[in-house]
Amino acid sequence: MSEIIIQDDLVDIKERLGNLTKQHTSISDMVTPKAYIKKKMGLDYVEIGYMKAIADKEFPGWSWEIINSEALGSEAYVVHGRLKWYDNGVMRIGDMVAAHRIQKKQGTQVFVDVGNDIKAANTDCMKKALNMYLNIADDVYKNQYEDPSLSDEQIKAIRVLADEISADKLIEMDTLIENSKINALNYKGVIAKLERIKESDETI
Repeated sequence: MSEIIIQDDLVDIKERLGNLTKQHTSISDMVTPKAYIKKKMGLDYVEIGYMKAIADKEFPGWSWEIINSEALGSEAYVVHGRLKWYDNGVMRIGDMVAAHRIQKKQGTQVFVDVGNDIKAANTDCMKKALNMYLNIADDVYKNQYEDPSLSDEQIKAIRVLADEISADKLIEMDTLIENSKINALNYKGVIAKLERIKESDETI
């Protein structure tokens, strides 16, 4: 009886982990609406309201806590924050640190608005955590991951084209596939090259 329970638990764990991976992949693949993408000093960033809305939808019950905050002299304000969220029923915790430069009136040591700088440091810290741990706005912050593995259909397409060119070309492609020199990231280029070679041979 105990063995059955253990096996059932393992199946449940694997299912939860699979769902967790699918959810994070789905969020990472989301296209952030242009209306929420802004630019500052040449870099794109996402408004916190959008990121919190996605977190509310995908991870209800998440929370944000400031663990520590302090000024680094008169130059910057640093925030250490903690994100807590439920990942498919499992409570998870992730810490993040971010700093925001304290704004001063040009040519002086007079602060513009320290309260706003503190708020901005907290917002920056929260946004970094929401992106790193929940994968929100991965497309904007360049954190998307593309699996380089070739699908069975892609491998078949390469081999069929290579075989139509020559037996040697098929062996060459098989070797490159086996050594991961051909992958999903350069697949289209390989197919285009093989098609050009095939077309060239046919015209001779």
